[in-house]
Amino acid sequence: MTVNRVQPPLRVVLTDLNAAVVESWRAAFADTPEIEIHEGSILDEKVDAWVSPTNSRGRMDGGVDAVIKRHLGAGIQLRVQRAIRDRFAGGLPVGSAVCVPSGAVDPKFLISTPTMESSSENVSETLNVALACAAAFQAIHRKNDEAPGSITSVALVGMGARTGRVPARVCANLMWTGYTLFNDHSFEDYDDLRGTIVAQLDDIEKAPAEQRVRIVPPARRRARRGATSV
Repeated sequence: MTVNRVQPPLRVVLTDLNAAVVESWRAAFADTPEIEIHEGSILDEKVDAWVSPTNSRGRMDGGVDAVIKRHLGAGIQLRVQRAIRDRFAGGLPVGSAVCVPSGAVDPKFLISTPTMESSSENVSETLNVALACAAAFQAIHRKNDEAPGSITSVALVGMGARTGRVPARVCANLMWTGYTLFNDHSFEDYDDLRGTIVAQLDDIEKAPAEQRVRIVPPARRRARRGATSV
């Protein structure tokens, strides 16, 4: 079951140290001027929530996860893994996310969403970036449903572009898909989100690298069959 909800305005910052990712974001989000794109560290972003690409066990031992763990302290991994254990029986599926208190003022929350099952996995031939990005935004929907206005700003890095070896342009396009789905729709649960994305992006590997794909919310699918490419 899918639902449409009114959410508070959200400031979205995309930030990365990888110049190729930043350049690719600028191309993919060229017609989305409300998105802020920075070249730099996520640690410098003063927002309500950081999004960290992780693995299904929430082991923050590599990539951006490790940087954030060093910055926020070892307790952040304990909170992430406790949330995964309590809500997902210890294994967080790709296309899901947990949102936990950071223990800091900026950010107030950390959203962990897996781009891979285990550490250092090559996900360049998967839909994992779109799934992870959409799940992160779904976590914002859920947090703001529980406590309206909790997250009004968020920063994300290039998901899967480092450890997961996803090409920068592919990463940017799949993150655009996840962001536009956040604006268009909200889901009752992560299973529904994953099913909708996979059903419409399953043959994306046949598309040109520069092509972006917008997910059509299920209620509108009969009128507009399949995904709309722009």
